[in-house]
Parts: sequence; structure tokens; C-alpha cells
Amino acid sequence: MLSRRLAPLLLALVTLLLSGFVAACGSDDSSSSGGGTSSSSTPAKKKIKVGLVTDIGGLNDRSFNQLANEGLERAKSQLQIDGRVLTSKSNADYVPNLSSLAQQKYEVVIGVGFLMADAMATVAKKFPTTHFAIIDFSAAGLKGKPKNVQGLLFKEQEAGYLAGTLAGLYVKKVGGKQVISSVGGQKIPPVDHYIAGYQAGAKKVNPNIKTLNAYSQDFVAQDKCKELALNQIAEGAQVVFQVAGQCGLGALDAAKEKNLQGIGVDADQAYLGSHILTSAVKKVDVAVFDTIKNAQANQFKGGADTVFDVKSGGVGIGKISAKGAEFQDQVKKVQSDIESGSLNVPDTVK
Repeated sequence: MLSRRLAPLLLALVTLLLSGFVAACGSDDSSSSGGGTSSSSTPAKKKIKVGLVTDIGGLNDRSFNQLANEGLERAKSQLQIDGRVLTSKSNADYVPNLSSLAQQKYEVVIGVGFLMADAMATVAKKFPTTHFAIIDFSAAGLKGKPKNVQGLLFKEQEAGYLAGTLAGLYVKKVGGKQVISSVGGQKIPPVDHYIAGYQAGAKKVNPNIKTLNAYSQDFVAQDKCKELALNQIAEGAQVVFQVAGQCGLGALDAAKEKNLQGIGVDADQAYLGSHILTSAVKKVDVAVFDTIKNAQANQFKGGADTVFDVKSGGVGIGKISAKGAEFQDQVKKVQSDIESGSLNVPDTVK
């Protein structure tokens, strides 16, 4: 009798144990199939604050500062960082702007431009735990050699050489006075690198060419650059290369007004019109984005420089207009020679 009473209880107990075992197995299978793709297995990107300080050209220069801001905006979109831009109205704004961002605990603060070097050195010393980066100036060249600053440098002469090659070939083909020109802002290394490459490239393909150059001593006032360009055009210049940021837009306007060719700088300025033969491109946006990405990954390179050149894709040539299209293959050949190292481009005017 006892065994008959226990039998149903034993059966229920076995059934309960088996159902629990099956459920446990089902739970394990679900975990193994879904666990590898769950959001918890992918670490979230480190949320950092990044500040950008422009030079006096401002965000509407259509080249240098605008590109830096585009790099920051891309980082905000793709890396989910917090970003802020402070615009400098004069050189006196550099130290306050850089300091303000550091005081607000921005982990990375980027200064746009060679002219910010002294301010960068001063502020970096006061905020040793902040990561700073400066475009167009070597970290080793800063006063005191701060170890929390990374230099972002470009071989502008390589971009200039490609633009000069195209200009030299174009003028040779159209005939007339074999003259091209350049209008620089201030006489600083990045500007002179562009001009040195431009002149060297043109003379290599057109030994008879004459090159004119002038400085506006300004990166903002377009009328100053336009006046210089008009003077050069009066001397026979058929192509005008602007290396003066927002001021240089005036030089390009002079070329358009006289139905001649202009060459843009930093950004691809083909959008300005058909009078833009090409542009000497400098990918400041890529430099800013890469610096932020590395800082987010704890790979900031303080005390060192990162150099962008033709080989790395950091500098190059923009869209070539219809009037320059027939020389595209020759320009590409020169670009390949630069990439391979078989062609060394000078960075100073001979």
C-alpha cells in the first residue's frame, strides 16, 4: 500500500526535475546564440570633450578653419564626443580661448594655426593634464617643449607642386605670356611651403615660366589680396594661386573678373566656379578627426608630431576643371613619383 501511495509522488518529482533540466538547457542555448551580439559585449565609446580654437580667419574662411570644424563635426557624429568651437577675433584671444576650454575640463583642445604657437606653449604649461594639439607647428618647436602637446604638420609643398605642375602645363598650352602668380597671407612656413612647391612644379614642366609672388600680410581682408592679384595679372599672370585663407578669396575673384584661372588652397574650392583650375588640398579635417579618435582610444601622442603628406593622403590636389582635364594624367604621374619617393619636393623658394 505504501509503495502505491509513493508512486504518484515519485512520478511528479521526476517530471518536475526533468522540466527544470530542459529549461536550463534552453536557457544556455539562448545565451550562447545571443550573447555574442548583445550590446553589452561591445564596449561603449569613451565620451570625451573636445574644444577647437580658430585663428582670426574664422569658420567662414572656406578653407583652413572651416576644415578643422568639419573634422570636429564628424567626430561629434561618428565618435559621439562633445565638441565646442571658440572663434578668435584677434591674436589676443588665443590664450583666453585655449585657457577657457582647459578650465572647463575639455580633455582635448586643438589650436588651428601656426600663429597660435606661443599661446599654445603658455597654456599647455599651465594645464599639464590637458591634451593639446596644434595645427602647422611642431611640438618640439614650442617653447619649453611641453609633453602634452601634439603637432599636426603637413607637407604643403607636395600639394603646391601638383598645383604648380598643372598651372605650368596649362600656361604652356594656351600660349601668351608664360607667367603665373601666388598671393600669400603672412610669410610663415606653411604658406611658403605651398609657394615653394608651386613654383618648383611649374618650372619643372615649363622652364620658361615666370613666377610672381606677393604677401598681403592678412588672412581676412579680401580686398588686399584682390589688389595684389590684379597687379600680378597686369604683369601677365594667367593663373593665380591663393595661399591666404579668407583673404585669398579676393585673389580668386580677381582671376574670375579677368576671365583667368585661379587655384584654391586647403579645401577643394572648385565650388567657387569654373575659373578654379584646381586646388592645393590640405586635409585639416582628417588631422582633427584622427587626433580626436586617437585621444578617445587613449593613444594621444603628446610631445610628438604627426605628419600628413601625399603618400598618406593628407595633402593632394582637388578637382581639376575642364580647362585642365587634358593634363590630368601627367599630374597623376607626378603624384605617383612623390608617393614613391623618387621625387623630392623643395619646401623653400630657390
